[in-house]
Amino acid sequence: MRAARDVLLLAWLLGFLPFTVAIPAGTPAVMLANVYRPGESDLADYWVSEKYDGVRAYWDGAKLLTRSGNLIHPPQWFTAGWPRIALDGELWVGRGKFEATSATVRDANPDDAAWRKVRFMVFDLPAQPDVFTQRIATLQAVLSTLALPWVVPVVQFKVADQAALDRELRKIVAAGGEGLMLHRGSSAYRAERTGDLLKLKPYLDAEVRVIGYLRGNGKYRDMMGALQVERPDGLQFRLGTGFTDEQRRHPPPIGSWVTYGYRSLTAKGIPCFARFLRVRDDMPP
Repeated sequence: MRAARDVLLLAWLLGFLPFTVAIPAGTPAVMLANVYRPGESDLADYWVSEKYDGVRAYWDGAKLLTRSGNLIHPPQWFTAGWPRIALDGELWVGRGKFEATSATVRDANPDDAAWRKVRFMVFDLPAQPDVFTQRIATLQAVLSTLALPWVVPVVQFKVADQAALDRELRKIVAAGGEGLMLHRGSSAYRAERTGDLLKLKPYLDAEVRVIGYLRGNGKYRDMMGALQVERPDGLQFRLGTGFTDEQRRHPPPIGSWVTYGYRSLTAKGIPCFARFLRVRDDMPP
């Protein structure tokens, strides 16, 4: 019975059975991660994977969307034959190539040669009701049947303890990666920020909105010296490091969102050693 059920489930997932598939409208309801803190979670409960430094993308069964609901315009061949079910993943060119990925994904007139370098790193099936451990197996079955080299199931693995997790983090970072993700094996897909999904990086990061510019001095005269930014809770501060000269000449627009890294927070909640990392084109103004 179980084997027959699995065959029927896979056939439905691939769109071979004429069941009605509910396709969400508007902004995708995606699962968001909390920050991993040693000792707060039982590592035996979690699967671990690389955190890909790309653009979050949601395939709703018919079209590809950013996390904020903007339509992505890949070449027709890129999504041809994809299953009529939701896929959650990351459009990714390679480690340390976020800007290249973002430029390709933002282009409304797709550059075929640029898209040939993009892979859709799929890490979940949002509409599949089983727990994550079971969704991993289903996802692998779906994508192996799809057999497209640019649609890749994210590798999930287990670690024995905190020391093993730290070794994996050092290995990924040394190779140019961003960090690790931890996903609770017994969890359902929940479209909210939850401890069932955790991110681990060698630094903390967050998003802020650009509200103004401060003029540069010295070699940055006639350029942007720092961004005046605001957190969602209303706290304002400045971001003055981490920019290239080109970014200082053409800073992120007022109202846009950027990601910054920091080491810790002061007693007043202000980020220490805050540093600009990237523009978040996938977040709405």
